[in-house]
Amino acid sequence: MRGSARIVQISVSPGGVPKRAVPSARVTALGVQGDARRDHQHHGGPERALCLFSGERIRALQAEGHPIAPGSIGENLTIEGVDWNAVTPGSYLRLGQEVIAQVTRYTAPCVNITASFLGRDYSRVSQKRHPGDSRVYVRVLLEGSLTSGDPVQLLTEDEALALIGPR
Repeated sequence: MRGSARIVQISVSPGGVPKRAVPSARVTALGVQGDARRDHQHHGGPERALCLFSGERIRALQAEGHPIAPGSIGENLTIEGVDWNAVTPGSYLRLGQEVIAQVTRYTAPCVNITASFLGRDYSRVSQKRHPGDSRVYVRVLLEGSLTSGDPVQLLTEDEALALIGPR
């Protein structure tokens, strides 16, 4: 990896996909300020506050011919330089200087992201069909502001809890 792990893009939308890049944003327990969701049954809420995806996985999908781009499949944060195989439910991330998040689950791909895939095969980012190529949802444990280019760090549980402090 060239350099250290970082946020490649912060993405928001008025609802739906694609999400568009913004240079910076405030992140709360309910997600990125300025981002809206049309389907509250399947998206959003404290356990799905943010959707993250790997810049390296996007480039690999592009190399397969898919017309995917950061934000096109609904992720709020595109990150790179982190071992994406280690970004699993239960893992912790430090995003920027302030935000601490915990991965809650893999996302289930839906028909709304078909335009980003050859043959409209949105199952290409299904964890069940293509392990390691899925987006993830996270809960925000410590709120803060993020800017594109901010560092990203995988944390142990002890490191995350030490940063969060008493609750």
